Amino acid sequence: MLSTFISYIPGWAVWAQAGAALLVPLLALASYKTLYSYVGSGGQASPGEDKSNRKPQPQPESRQTSSAAADFSGNIDTDLEAIQSVIGGNSDFSFRKFTFTKLQRQGVLIYVDGMQNDRQLNLQVMQFLINEADFGSLTAAGIAERLPFSNLTETADLNNFNKSILFGHAALLIEGLPKGLLIELPGGANRPIGEPVSEALLRGPRVGFTEVLSENTAMLRRQGFSDKLEMRSYRSGTVIEKDLVVAFIKDIVNPELLKEVETRISKIDIDFLAESGYIEQLIEDNYLSPFQQTQNTERPDRVINALLEGRIAILLDGSPFALIVPVTFSMLLQSPEDYYERWLPGSLLRNLRFSAAFLALMAPALYISFISFHPGLIPTELAISIIKTRQGVPFPSLIEVLILEVSIEILREAGIRLPKPIGPAMGIVGGLIIGDAAVQAGIVSPFLVIVVAVTAISSFSIPMYSAGITLRILRFVGMLFAACLGMFGTILFFLLICSHLTRLKSFGVPYLTPVSPFRVKDWKDIFIRVPLSLMKNRPAMMKPQKSKRRN
Repeated sequence: MLSTFISYIPGWAVWAQAGAALLVPLLALASYKTLYSYVGSGGQASPGEDKSNRKPQPQPESRQTSSAAADFSGNIDTDLEAIQSVIGGNSDFSFRKFTFTKLQRQGVLIYVDGMQNDRQLNLQVMQFLINEADFGSLTAAGIAERLPFSNLTETADLNNFNKSILFGHAALLIEGLPKGLLIELPGGANRPIGEPVSEALLRGPRVGFTEVLSENTAMLRRQGFSDKLEMRSYRSGTVIEKDLVVAFIKDIVNPELLKEVETRISKIDIDFLAESGYIEQLIEDNYLSPFQQTQNTERPDRVINALLEGRIAILLDGSPFALIVPVTFSMLLQSPEDYYERWLPGSLLRNLRFSAAFLALMAPALYISFISFHPGLIPTELAISIIKTRQGVPFPSLIEVLILEVSIEILREAGIRLPKPIGPAMGIVGGLIIGDAAVQAGIVSPFLVIVVAVTAISSFSIPMYSAGITLRILRFVGMLFAACLGMFGTILFFLLICSHLTRLKSFGVPYLTPVSPFRVKDWKDIFIRVPLSLMKNRPAMMKPQKSKRRN
């Protein structure tokens, strides 16, 4: 009896695997906390840390200038000399002197080449100023009333005057007037509005954001008539300043969420915001997480739908990608097309994406676990077939998978960087050639080629490219877990991801909401998109001012 009982006790190898499986999460948790404490002490606040001691970035209205405030003197030569001493060294600046015919006074028009509408500047502004301007009195109010421009402002501060010229305003100096006039005539070469490249749809609007902030805000306005859509402008950048806009629906958005977003934006301290990705990295809750905590999009319709749920959008001048906050995991696998189609096909396509995301993340790790550690879990006939195809392969399963996966990633990156006419062809032909050559050379097995191909195709079905990158990174981590601990490691890897996602937050909203914490009312728009007539409530996780969609 005792011998029978002893025979059921696992061997030392099983106990070693079990001990390693218990040790790995403890080490991971300790490393996680160590990284947080180390990086957090370097100036970036970690989640739960008091951020009140972080130095705030002043708003554009209160931003300090490097030089003392200076006023206009009214003497055009003196004022022009002061302006040229600051910005006169720029070769793309034009200082155009002229004489008011009816006033017999001197004037100077200053502007940056390429940033103005040259036709309007020459045919309307200059023609009016030279031949028709007759102000009666040289008061700023009188000039502003009689000039035929829709946007004209005045300033008595030379520093503000110079900065406005740098930001694209045409500036006007008039002899005897101790103030400067700023005329906004936006122009220059811009990319035409076209279909979003990164978010193509079969059904839906064919309009995407451009690099011009004013055009992007106008596109949001054109989505429909509403006096509830509000946009607030900010300016960020210590060396090169850029405008950004925070958009929201004022009767829906949670005021605390809006305050948190504005606080984080005001604390951005960087020389230059080249793209909205800079903002994404500077305002996210946990920059050590591989998962993105903001959603980037080129589609105005996606932004408007997010605003109607109580979310907030951030648009940056010079970037066609808007940021949506807060974000949840389910949003990364949703497409606007889910709502444009009927609820049955929309739900089917959404579930296909969730399944594809699981395959893109776990398929190689499961292959390594089954082949190297648990072949008994594979059906007998399939196991025999796989063993036959692996005969002659000189590498273990991990090296075999790494060879193909790294090759696929290189081909994917090369296809993106190559010119469009040859990029897709290069990726397809290169994949076929490398896969066939590797099988013929006996480096990899044919079954693995199928697994890697399914994995790559599954990753392409994810609507957001950034989310796909995250799964591609974690896929390699899962392969290492599987190679070390087999199915124990694969399950442990999946549980660690789930544990991390349950702790992760985006602007205070749990990342896995409404799965964890569980909110049954919000399940109408996760795995199954119920008919629109039943979606009467906005997501409760956003804590909107108005919970009903139709009120």
